[in-house]
Amino acid sequence: MSSCLKPALALALAVWVASASAAGPSDKFPGIGRAATSNEVRAWDIDVRPDFKGLPRGQGSVRQGEVVWEAQCASCHGSFGESSEIFTPIAGGTSAADIRTGRVDSLLPGANQPQRTTLMKVSTLSTLWDYINRAMPWNAPKSLSADEVYAVTAYILNLGNIVPADFTLSDGNIREVQQRLPNRKGMTTAHAMWPGKELGGQTRPDVQGSNCVRDCKKDVGVQSFLPDYARNAHGLLSEQSRLIGASRGADTSRPPADKLMPNQAVALSAQAKAAPEKIAAKTPDAAAASSAVMPVLQKNACIACHGMDNKIVGPSFRDIASKYKDRADAVNYLSGKIKAGGQGVWGNIPMPPQALSETESARLAQWLAKEF
Repeated sequence: MSSCLKPALALALAVWVASASAAGPSDKFPGIGRAATSNEVRAWDIDVRPDFKGLPRGQGSVRQGEVVWEAQCASCHGSFGESSEIFTPIAGGTSAADIRTGRVDSLLPGANQPQRTTLMKVSTLSTLWDYINRAMPWNAPKSLSADEVYAVTAYILNLGNIVPADFTLSDGNIREVQQRLPNRKGMTTAHAMWPGKELGGQTRPDVQGSNCVRDCKKDVGVQSFLPDYARNAHGLLSEQSRLIGASRGADTSRPPADKLMPNQAVALSAQAKAAPEKIAAKTPDAAAASSAVMPVLQKNACIACHGMDNKIVGPSFRDIASKYKDRADAVNYLSGKIKAGGQGVWGNIPMPPQALSETESARLAQWLAKEF
């Protein structure tokens, strides 16, 4: 073969292999989608397994972690991992004996432990590292560098007396630190769902099913409800649940919502007759204004802490709008507060600084001050 043909043949072969591998995943569905690029796969492939496969190189000291913690984490989790009234504590509830044995005594039945902390429950250090890396801080997930994640993890471990104050955690010694986790032996793999063959786990599932199913009902409804006689038997449930998302408790001092509907309809009808201008004020324009800012609220996770008409972690948007509606500089003031965050105006729970653009913060402030 001539020397000039060899490079051409090699190039053609490389192109064929690349196109074949790229087309592979979509062979089942021709014309739909494409193979992910290596950069796309790399951006998503950030998980760290219990055997620390996927852990990036890096290191961080307890002292460095304390600096990052105070700047990025303490507003929600407290300076010493004690957390706020919303989030559960990170550290506490473990002892030197737990570190030696790998089982947390305060998790046993009958233990007088009012709150389960993160360090009490976590059994693999990779879980802690991975979660901080992908989900924290809450308002800017995946913004920490690998070294900062190592440092924050080291600080948390120091809060639990697992590592000393002068310790530096790294990809080189993290496996040794795993052997000091208080609850490292507190997890079962008998269910065979994890960790699988590669990590030496059990491979036979703990349940055995059968494909033989006969005389089944075609329409099956699964639902639960609280009987009327038990609705308020243990006090107001809404005051006993953490005010986060769907876990908010019901107002059990009142009848269920479906039983309130007729009364509400009567009240609305009476209001429409007595003051039609108030009903007319709730035009589609107001709804359109809210829908226009909804993408901004969702993009920046604002609705995770603020409801339209109800308090979640922070005050409702309606309460905020009502508080500042008569302030002449409301738009500028609210825009600045949204960006900078703050504490004390609506209680002790702080709002960390938000990574919104100037345009987004101004749009939200305009909506709250003028359009809500």
